[in-house]
Amino acid sequence: MSRAGVMRNCLAVAILGMVGCAASEVETRQADLVLRNGRVVTLDENRPEATAIATRGSQIVAVGDEEAINGWVGAGTQVIDLDGRLVIPGLIEGHGHFMGLGNALTILDLSTANSWDEIVDRVARAVADADPGDWILGRGWHQEKWIRPPEPAVDGNPVHQTLSAVSPANPVLLGHASGHAAFANRLALEAAGLDRDSAAPAGGELVRDAQGELTGLLRETAQRPVRAAVGEAQASRTAEQIETERRRMVELAGVEALSQGITSFHDAGASFETIDFFRRLEAEGALPVRLYVMVRHQSNEEMAARLPEYRMEAEGNDFLTVRSIKRQIDGALGAHGAWLLEPYEDLPESIGLVLEPEEEIRRTAEIAVQHGFQVNTHAIGDRANQRVLDLYEEVLGGSEFPADHRWRVEHAQHLHPDDVPRFAELGVIASMQGVHCTSDGPWVLKRLGETRAASGAYLWRELIDSGAVVTNGTDVPVEKIDPIASFYSSVSRRMPNGEVFYPEHRMTREEALRSYTLNNAFAAFEEDLKGSLEVGKLADLVVLSQDLLTVPEAQIPATRVDYTIVGGEIRYQGGDAEVE
Repeated sequence: MSRAGVMRNCLAVAILGMVGCAASEVETRQADLVLRNGRVVTLDENRPEATAIATRGSQIVAVGDEEAINGWVGAGTQVIDLDGRLVIPGLIEGHGHFMGLGNALTILDLSTANSWDEIVDRVARAVADADPGDWILGRGWHQEKWIRPPEPAVDGNPVHQTLSAVSPANPVLLGHASGHAAFANRLALEAAGLDRDSAAPAGGELVRDAQGELTGLLRETAQRPVRAAVGEAQASRTAEQIETERRRMVELAGVEALSQGITSFHDAGASFETIDFFRRLEAEGALPVRLYVMVRHQSNEEMAARLPEYRMEAEGNDFLTVRSIKRQIDGALGAHGAWLLEPYEDLPESIGLVLEPEEEIRRTAEIAVQHGFQVNTHAIGDRANQRVLDLYEEVLGGSEFPADHRWRVEHAQHLHPDDVPRFAELGVIASMQGVHCTSDGPWVLKRLGETRAASGAYLWRELIDSGAVVTNGTDVPVEKIDPIASFYSSVSRRMPNGEVFYPEHRMTREEALRSYTLNNAFAAFEEDLKGSLEVGKLADLVVLSQDLLTVPEAQIPATRVDYTIVGGEIRYQGGDAEVE
């Protein structure tokens, strides 16, 4: 070949190389998904708002205006025209029970029952479809939400005779909405070996009538014998049947969560065995939302020995994180189980129940320090919150644990005013649920009286102003997993009866959004990965039907989720939503 021919060939190769580089550069700037022509609220201080956003793989690659983001659109890019709709960071359920949600979707839903009679009717219909001996299970009833009190009643709760009459051949167990009480029929009590001579376990109460007979109401730990009987009845299931049932629960919980815009879920309590199950699902890519799991139902000895093998910090597009422990010092206000400094207004012989001894929780905290785990303790009553703060201060003050420990109090519903500033001072997170305020509000005064309710109930305004981090959630299945409802409760404090529960304690709309996104990410040590819409963070985001940050307050509950996107993948799409 002549020298000129060699030069021509070299030039051709060079040109082809340049074309290849250009094509490669275009390809690397091509997004998988672009959302444009909307309002993007990022919660990023450097760029609070934009009109478009682009994702590739599991990450956000660009946030900006139309001109900037259009450059990321290629032949293979999915494009969503927002048509002015709002985009926000993926919503994070700050405290819920993931498998509990799945289970609740497989049993009787009693949350909409307006009376005890209606519950008895629902159980009667379930009995008609069951075989003799089958357990009838349900959840969600709340005596304070019935249109009329049951007759007869003890402490405002029914007695089992009418329920037992419609279920003579089937044991029945019906969980309270709070999860802190349950109601059993005669056969269920017998299956658990409970009668008038039975003693309640520590931290529980077997409610009795004036003659000393069991009414069927089981407060707190008194549920355990009956739930153990349920477990014994189900013991004949094969391992394959159990696995199938559990996978179905995960599927149902995932569908429900994604339809509500939930991309991450703080699971408030799972055993090592359940975490192993989650691990298998994550390895298969079968977890529908990201889980931040708190270790629960293990002894201190087991945790001391095994916590290191279960520590999982979030990295990249992970769907399972484990680095916290859940404990529970008291019960729920609705079931008279919250531990109070002064007696209940409507049950003056009681100050509530202690579910787990302080010395056990203290030992858990010491183990957590050793292994670098977060401690998240359920505390609802003012005495319970005070004692947990005391315990945290004592344990952390005597250790070399980092100041940025981010230990949490789960619920923090009723506080003594003197304890409010201690959250910020100690760096303790108040993991609250806005919807509890408006759901419980109509009967809180019955439990606490007006003075204590006004000064101590659901004080997120005071906590935020003091510098504490306040997070949000629903405690599902205690409440519906509906972040819009909890957001609305947080900014309005408007109860179902139309009244406002101490409006001076309301959050602003931006604070409420942060409580469901960036604050929840912070509470899980994940604010570098999620919680705001920034380049390099996970592409977890939600498209809403209207702008809940600007619409009139009364219109907020009408907001619907049009898209839920997890790791750049559209995992939920509302009926009217379209992708170009």
